[in-house]
Amino acid sequence: MELRQLRYFIALAEELNFTRAAERLHISQPPLSAQIAQLETELGVKLFERNSRKVSLTDAGAVFLHDVRLIQSRLREATERVKHVHSGLAGRIEIGLSGSHFLGPLPLFIGKLAATHPDIDVVLNEMAPNEQLEALREQRIDLSISRQSVEDDLLCSRLLWPDPLLVALPGGHPLAAHASLKLASLAKERFIMLRRETSYFADQVFLACAAHGFTPHVAHSVAEVPAQLNLVAAGLGIALVPASTHNRQPDSLLFRPLDEPGLQGHVHAVVRKEHKKTAVETLLALLGQYQP
Repeated sequence: MELRQLRYFIALAEELNFTRAAERLHISQPPLSAQIAQLETELGVKLFERNSRKVSLTDAGAVFLHDVRLIQSRLREATERVKHVHSGLAGRIEIGLSGSHFLGPLPLFIGKLAATHPDIDVVLNEMAPNEQLEALREQRIDLSISRQSVEDDLLCSRLLWPDPLLVALPGGHPLAAHASLKLASLAKERFIMLRRETSYFADQVFLACAAHGFTPHVAHSVAEVPAQLNLVAAGLGIALVPASTHNRQPDSLLFRPLDEPGLQGHVHAVVRKEHKKTAVETLLALLGQYQP
Protein backbone atom coordinates (compact mmCIF):
# COMPACT_ATOMS: atom_id res chain seq x y z
CA MET A 1 0.00 0.00 0.00
CA GLU A 2 1.37 3.41 -0.99
CA LEU A 3 0.64 6.87 0.37
CA ARG A 4 -0.32 7.85 -3.16
CA GLN A 5 -3.10 5.27 -3.15
CA LEU A 6 -4.44 6.66 0.13
CA ARG A 7 -4.38 10.17 -1.31
CA TYR A 8 -6.30 8.97 -4.38
CA PHE A 9 -8.79 7.12 -2.17
CA ILE A 10 -9.53 10.24 -0.07
CA ALA A 11 -10.04 12.38 -3.19
CA LEU A 12 -12.53 9.91 -4.65
CA ALA A 13 -14.27 9.37 -1.30
CA GLU A 14 -14.77 13.12 -0.90
CA GLU A 15 -15.75 13.86 -4.51
CA LEU A 16 -17.68 10.62 -5.19
CA ASN A 17 -16.99 11.24 -8.85
CA PHE A 18 -14.05 9.85 -10.82
CA THR A 19 -13.82 12.82 -13.18
CA ARG A 20 -13.79 15.44 -10.44
CA ALA A 21 -11.40 13.40 -8.27
CA ALA A 22 -8.99 12.99 -11.21
CA GLU A 23 -9.10 16.75 -11.90
CA ARG A 24 -8.45 17.46 -8.23
CA LEU A 25 -5.43 15.15 -8.32
CA HIS A 26 -4.22 16.55 -11.68
CA ILE A 27 -4.20 13.11 -13.29
CA SER A 28 -6.32 11.39 -15.92
CA GLN A 29 -9.18 9.10 -14.90
CA PRO A 30 -7.69 5.69 -15.94
CA PRO A 31 -4.71 5.84 -13.50
CA LEU A 32 -7.12 6.80 -10.71
CA SER A 33 -9.41 3.86 -11.48
CA ALA A 34 -6.42 1.52 -11.65
CA GLN A 35 -5.03 2.65 -8.30
CA ILE A 36 -8.40 2.34 -6.56
CA ALA A 37 -8.88 -1.16 -7.98
CA GLN A 38 -5.37 -2.13 -6.87
CA LEU A 39 -6.08 -0.80 -3.35
CA GLU A 40 -9.31 -2.77 -3.10
CA THR A 41 -7.52 -5.93 -4.29
CA GLU A 42 -4.77 -5.45 -1.71
CA LEU A 43 -7.27 -4.89 1.10
CA GLY A 44 -9.56 -7.68 -0.09
CA VAL A 45 -12.64 -5.50 0.38
CA LYS A 46 -14.82 -3.31 -1.79
CA LEU A 47 -14.48 0.36 -0.88
CA PHE A 48 -16.87 1.88 -3.41
CA GLU A 49 -20.17 0.98 -5.03
CA ARG A 50 -20.19 2.36 -8.56
CA ASN A 51 -22.48 2.27 -11.52
CA SER A 52 -23.08 4.46 -14.55
CA ARG A 53 -24.89 7.08 -12.49
CA LYS A 54 -23.02 7.44 -9.18
CA VAL A 55 -20.18 6.41 -6.88
CA SER A 56 -20.78 5.77 -3.17
CA LEU A 57 -18.75 4.47 -0.25
CA THR A 58 -19.42 1.02 1.14
CA ASP A 59 -19.62 0.61 4.90
CA ALA A 60 -16.05 -0.70 4.83
CA GLY A 61 -15.02 2.29 2.70
CA ALA A 62 -16.53 4.75 5.20
CA VAL A 63 -14.58 3.17 8.08
CA PHE A 64 -11.42 3.14 5.98
CA LEU A 65 -11.89 6.84 5.12
CA HIS A 66 -12.08 7.73 8.83
CA ASP A 67 -8.88 5.83 9.62
CA VAL A 68 -6.97 7.13 6.59
CA ARG A 69 -7.83 10.71 7.55
CA LEU A 70 -6.34 10.03 10.99
CA ILE A 71 -3.21 8.63 9.33
CA GLN A 72 -2.90 11.73 7.14
CA SER A 73 -3.29 13.97 10.18
CA ARG A 74 -0.52 12.12 12.02
CA LEU A 75 1.69 12.35 8.94
CA ARG A 76 1.17 16.11 8.81
CA GLU A 77 2.05 16.35 12.49
CA ALA A 78 5.15 14.20 11.95
CA THR A 79 6.18 16.38 9.01
CA GLU A 80 5.82 19.57 11.05
CA ARG A 81 7.64 18.05 14.00
CA VAL A 82 10.63 16.90 11.96
CA LYS A 83 10.83 20.38 10.40
CA HIS A 84 10.76 21.91 13.89
CA VAL A 85 13.52 19.57 15.07
CA HIS A 86 15.60 20.45 12.03
CA SER A 87 15.12 24.17 12.64
CA GLY A 88 15.80 23.97 16.38
CA LEU A 89 12.20 24.56 17.45
CA ALA A 90 11.78 21.06 18.90
CA GLY A 91 13.86 18.19 20.22
CA ARG A 92 15.43 16.83 23.39
CA ILE A 93 18.58 18.16 25.06
CA GLU A 94 20.45 16.16 27.69
CA ILE A 95 22.53 18.59 29.78
CA GLY A 96 25.23 17.68 32.26
CA LEU A 97 25.90 20.21 35.01
CA SER A 98 27.08 20.51 38.60
CA GLY A 99 25.14 21.87 41.55
CA SER A 100 26.71 25.33 41.46
CA HIS A 101 24.94 26.13 38.19
CA PHE A 102 21.55 25.81 39.87
CA LEU A 103 22.53 28.87 41.92
CA GLY A 104 23.41 30.98 38.88
CA PRO A 105 21.43 32.26 35.87
CA LEU A 106 21.01 28.88 34.13
CA PRO A 107 17.60 27.95 35.65
CA LEU A 108 16.19 31.29 34.50
CA PHE A 109 17.20 30.57 30.91
CA ILE A 110 15.88 27.01 31.03
CA GLY A 111 12.56 28.55 32.09
CA LYS A 112 12.70 31.03 29.20
CA LEU A 113 13.40 28.20 26.75
CA ALA A 114 10.40 26.27 28.07
CA ALA A 115 8.20 29.34 27.53
CA THR A 116 9.45 30.20 24.03
CA HIS A 117 10.12 26.68 22.72
CA PRO A 118 7.68 24.32 24.47
CA ASP A 119 8.55 21.48 22.08
CA ILE A 120 12.17 21.39 23.26
CA ASP A 121 12.54 18.99 26.19
CA VAL A 122 15.49 19.76 28.48
CA VAL A 123 16.78 17.02 30.79
CA LEU A 124 19.17 18.19 33.51
CA ASN A 125 21.69 15.57 34.67
CA GLU A 126 23.52 16.62 37.83
CA MET A 127 26.99 15.08 37.77
CA ALA A 128 30.60 15.86 38.62
CA PRO A 129 32.48 17.94 36.01
CA ASN A 130 34.80 15.10 34.99
CA GLU A 131 31.84 12.75 34.63
CA GLN A 132 30.16 15.28 32.34
CA LEU A 133 33.04 15.19 29.87
CA GLU A 134 33.04 11.39 29.86
CA ALA A 135 29.28 11.35 29.28
CA LEU A 136 29.67 13.89 26.49
CA ARG A 137 32.30 11.80 24.73
CA GLU A 138 30.09 8.72 25.05
CA GLN A 139 27.10 10.70 23.69
CA ARG A 140 25.06 10.14 26.85
CA ILE A 141 24.55 13.91 27.10
CA ASP A 142 24.47 16.62 24.43
CA LEU A 143 25.91 19.54 26.36
CA SER A 144 28.06 20.15 29.43
CA ILE A 145 27.79 23.38 31.40
CA SER A 146 31.27 23.60 32.86
CA ARG A 147 33.85 25.92 34.37
CA GLN A 148 36.43 24.07 32.32
CA SER A 149 37.21 25.05 28.74
CA VAL A 150 37.93 21.94 26.66
CA GLU A 151 39.47 21.79 23.19
CA ASP A 152 40.49 18.40 21.80
CA ASP A 153 39.83 16.17 18.81
CA LEU A 154 36.26 15.46 19.90
CA LEU A 155 35.09 18.34 22.12
CA CYS A 156 35.04 22.10 21.88
CA SER A 157 33.95 24.92 24.20
CA ARG A 158 32.44 28.34 23.97
CA LEU A 159 32.37 30.92 26.73
CA LEU A 160 28.84 31.57 27.98
CA TRP A 161 29.56 34.23 30.58
CA PRO A 162 32.37 35.42 32.86
CA ASP A 163 32.07 34.38 36.49
CA PRO A 164 34.79 35.94 38.67
CA LEU A 165 35.65 34.40 42.02
CA LEU A 166 34.62 35.58 45.44
CA VAL A 167 35.99 34.68 48.84
CA ALA A 168 33.13 33.39 51.00
CA LEU A 169 33.69 34.28 54.66
CA PRO A 170 31.74 33.53 57.82
CA GLY A 171 30.17 36.52 59.54
CA GLY A 172 32.62 38.60 61.59
CA HIS A 173 35.73 37.25 59.85
CA PRO A 174 38.65 39.75 60.05
CA LEU A 175 39.30 39.54 56.30
CA ALA A 176 35.88 41.09 55.69
CA ALA A 177 37.46 44.47 56.51
CA HIS A 178 39.16 44.41 53.08
CA ALA A 179 37.42 45.54 49.91
CA SER A 180 39.09 42.72 47.97
CA LEU A 181 41.50 39.92 48.78
CA LYS A 182 44.65 38.50 47.24
CA LEU A 183 45.11 34.74 47.19
CA ALA A 184 48.30 35.06 49.27
CA SER A 185 46.32 36.68 52.08
CA LEU A 186 44.43 33.39 52.51
CA ALA A 187 47.52 31.26 53.18
CA LYS A 188 46.73 30.76 56.87
CA GLU A 189 43.00 30.12 56.44
CA ARG A 190 41.10 26.82 56.68
CA PHE A 191 39.60 26.05 53.25
CA ILE A 192 36.34 24.35 52.42
CA MET A 193 37.30 22.88 49.05
CA LEU A 194 35.70 20.95 46.24
CA ARG A 195 37.19 17.51 45.69
CA ARG A 196 40.16 17.65 43.37
CA GLU A 197 39.48 14.22 41.88
CA THR A 198 36.15 15.39 40.44
CA SER A 199 36.61 19.14 40.03
CA TYR A 200 38.90 20.78 37.49
CA PHE A 201 38.19 24.11 39.21
CA ALA A 202 39.41 22.79 42.59
CA ASP A 203 42.61 21.55 40.95
CA GLN A 204 43.21 25.02 39.51
CA VAL A 205 42.78 26.56 42.98
CA PHE A 206 45.42 24.20 44.38
CA LEU A 207 47.83 25.04 41.57
CA ALA A 208 47.26 28.77 42.06
CA CYS A 209 47.94 28.48 45.78
CA ALA A 210 51.15 26.57 45.05
CA ALA A 211 52.20 29.34 42.66
CA HIS A 212 51.82 31.77 45.58
CA GLY A 213 54.02 29.64 47.82
CA PHE A 214 51.55 27.75 50.01
CA THR A 215 49.43 24.62 50.13
CA PRO A 216 45.86 25.33 51.25
CA HIS A 217 44.87 23.89 54.61
CA VAL A 218 41.78 21.91 53.63
CA ALA A 219 39.40 21.57 56.57
CA HIS A 220 36.70 19.79 54.54
CA SER A 221 36.37 18.46 50.98
CA VAL A 222 32.87 18.44 49.51
CA ALA A 223 31.25 17.66 46.15
CA GLU A 224 29.29 20.84 45.46
CA VAL A 225 29.38 24.61 46.00
CA PRO A 226 26.18 24.70 48.11
CA ALA A 227 27.87 22.39 50.62
CA GLN A 228 30.90 24.69 50.68
CA LEU A 229 28.75 27.70 51.47
CA ASN A 230 26.81 25.95 54.22
CA LEU A 231 30.04 24.91 55.94
CA VAL A 232 31.45 28.43 55.63
CA ALA A 233 28.25 29.81 57.14
CA ALA A 234 28.78 27.41 60.05
CA GLY A 235 32.19 28.99 60.67
CA LEU A 236 34.25 25.97 59.59
CA GLY A 237 36.44 27.81 57.10
CA ILE A 238 36.46 29.96 53.98
CA ALA A 239 35.83 29.07 50.35
CA LEU A 240 36.50 30.36 46.86
CA VAL A 241 33.24 30.36 44.92
CA PRO A 242 31.96 31.79 41.62
CA ALA A 243 30.21 35.15 41.90
CA SER A 244 27.01 33.75 40.37
CA THR A 245 26.46 31.49 43.40
CA HIS A 246 26.25 34.12 46.15
CA ASN A 247 22.92 35.84 45.48
CA ARG A 248 20.72 33.39 47.39
CA GLN A 249 22.94 32.81 50.38
CA PRO A 250 22.16 33.47 54.07
CA ASP A 251 23.06 36.78 55.71
CA SER A 252 25.59 34.96 57.88
CA LEU A 253 27.92 34.80 54.85
CA LEU A 254 30.15 37.63 53.64
CA PHE A 255 31.70 37.84 50.18
CA ARG A 256 34.73 39.73 48.98
CA PRO A 257 36.17 39.78 45.43
CA LEU A 258 39.30 37.72 44.83
CA ASP A 259 41.91 39.86 43.13
CA GLU A 260 43.60 37.13 41.09
CA PRO A 261 42.95 37.66 37.33
CA GLY A 262 44.46 34.29 36.43
CA LEU A 263 41.98 32.36 38.57
CA GLN A 264 38.36 32.52 37.42
CA GLY A 265 35.20 30.42 37.42
CA HIS A 266 33.94 31.38 33.97
CA VAL A 267 31.10 29.27 32.59
CA HIS A 268 31.54 27.39 29.30
CA ALA A 269 29.33 25.25 27.13
CA VAL A 270 31.14 22.10 26.05
CA VAL A 271 29.77 20.13 23.10
CA ARG A 272 30.92 17.50 20.66
CA LYS A 273 32.41 19.11 17.57
CA GLU A 274 30.16 17.03 15.33
CA HIS A 275 26.94 17.44 17.32
CA LYS A 276 23.87 17.55 15.08
CA LYS A 277 21.10 18.80 17.36
CA THR A 278 19.86 22.19 16.24
CA ALA A 279 17.94 22.49 19.52
CA VAL A 280 21.33 22.70 21.30
CA GLU A 281 22.20 25.74 19.20
CA THR A 282 18.83 27.28 20.06
CA LEU A 283 19.62 26.92 23.77
CA LEU A 284 23.17 28.24 23.36
CA ALA A 285 21.90 31.30 21.50
CA LEU A 286 19.54 31.99 24.40
CA LEU A 287 22.29 31.52 27.00
CA GLY A 288 24.50 33.87 25.00
CA GLN A 289 22.09 36.71 25.81
CA TYR A 290 23.05 36.70 29.49
CA GLN A 291 24.60 39.92 30.71
CA PRO A 292 26.25 39.58 34.17
